[in-house]
Amino acid sequence: MGQGASTVAACSGNPSRVHEEEDEDEGNGEGERRAVEEEEQQQLGDDWTLYAPDECVASVFRKLSTADRKSCALVCKRWYRVEGQGKQRLSLHASADLGSALPALLRRFPYITKLALKCDRRTVSIDDGVLCMVGQQCRQLQKLKIKACKGLSDTGLEEFAELASGSLRKFSCGSCQFGPRGINSVLQNCFNLEDLTVKRLRGFVMNNPGPTEHVLPGPCSIKRLCVKDLPNAHLLGPLIAGSKSLHTLILSRVPGNWDMLLEIITEHMTSLVEFHMEKVCVTDRGLRAVARWSNLQVLYLVKPTECTNVGLSAVASGCQLLRKLHVDVMKSSRVGDEGLLMVARKCKYLQELVIIGLSATTASLSILASDCSSLERLAICTSDTFGDSELSCIAHKCLALKKLCIKGCPISDRGMEALVVGCPSLVKMKVKKCRAVTPAGIASLHSNRGSLLVTLDAPSASPSAAQNVPIGPVNIANPENARASHSRTPLARARLAINLVACHVLRWSASNGS
Repeated sequence: MGQGASTVAACSGNPSRVHEEEDEDEGNGEGERRAVEEEEQQQLGDDWTLYAPDECVASVFRKLSTADRKSCALVCKRWYRVEGQGKQRLSLHASADLGSALPALLRRFPYITKLALKCDRRTVSIDDGVLCMVGQQCRQLQKLKIKACKGLSDTGLEEFAELASGSLRKFSCGSCQFGPRGINSVLQNCFNLEDLTVKRLRGFVMNNPGPTEHVLPGPCSIKRLCVKDLPNAHLLGPLIAGSKSLHTLILSRVPGNWDMLLEIITEHMTSLVEFHMEKVCVTDRGLRAVARWSNLQVLYLVKPTECTNVGLSAVASGCQLLRKLHVDVMKSSRVGDEGLLMVARKCKYLQELVIIGLSATTASLSILASDCSSLERLAICTSDTFGDSELSCIAHKCLALKKLCIKGCPISDRGMEALVVGCPSLVKMKVKKCRAVTPAGIASLHSNRGSLLVTLDAPSASPSAAQNVPIGPVNIANPENARASHSRTPLARARLAINLVACHVLRWSASNGS
């Protein structure tokens, strides 16, 4: 940096020499960046970054992107050390070669709190020794994610759980060889664990699991449990029923009939607030068990095997505090106005409703719009009964509605005309795969409501109509402002921020000393 400053000073009196330097640096742009840095350094005077404490430098680094932090770490040994100590998240490719490089990485980043170890299916992954090394050196580790590490076993997970017993709060594993034995060790040893995610664990594939293979609750207080693509997922039944502090439960693509298991779970655990159920074998009997969760506020029912109006009505009667309700059923299911009417009459606090495949008509939508006065987000997809009259009903009665999405429904431009004066709070609308809605109709709507942002995706005969046509106000950035914001290099921006912090620190210390 000193050499660059002397060069600029020597060339200041010779204009031809200045032009020669500019021509030499024009190809790679390096001279321009150096000139900007030197100019900023001359404006600042002394290097105030030397007076800034390490905590201030680390706080500035946390505001930068990953690429900028890597560039700043190469400035000097101090910045290299501070950047390493301030890094808390690390994602590594967990191949077998990682074992030799991991000790140096952990010394470089001693305060890691979130670690992700990901491998691919065709690569040999890390073994149990590497996982134990993580437990020994990462004493502040709070979140660990392991994916496709086939070299890890239940034994290695047990040893890791004993080493990371006091700090681990979130554990996620997918496509590994773990089984109930390894998961039990984590639950029994990590007493601060709050979030557990298990996906596609081959250790759960067993023909006749015995009572000792069940996953039991430990001293930890599980608040969120996610189970996806897990064979023999019913082995987690004791864990779900025994987790008294469970707040969120997600069940996705888990085989077996869950009607009886849900009845047992709801008898022992009654404080659930959020429940996601996707492609789970459940009938109205299971939905009646879900209705026992009277404190439930968020419910996702995605493609249940046999769901009728009876089951949806039972859920609406029992879970009257629902704020978000997503119901995605097959078109051949027996869910329509009867179940939606019960939702409208019982769930007065509903703010978000998504119905896919339901046969909704004006009879239920009018009650829904009148009784659910807090409804702000509504999505209706793949409903053959939702037409222009139903859209007009929503437009005239949903006064608090802010976002509306309609997909695959037989509406037309005539129904869109009702939104010209209806839904006064509406700010965003999406129309997808509605063949009778044209860009001309959307343009007519926007001419009357300029603040409304409408996105149209209509597969019609016109090629232009098949594209996404966003209609509404568009914010265009000023090109001059954009160039001004990127004129400084990442290193210059970091130095400027640290200098400002150092100046404030010195002024504060001087005022306190006086």
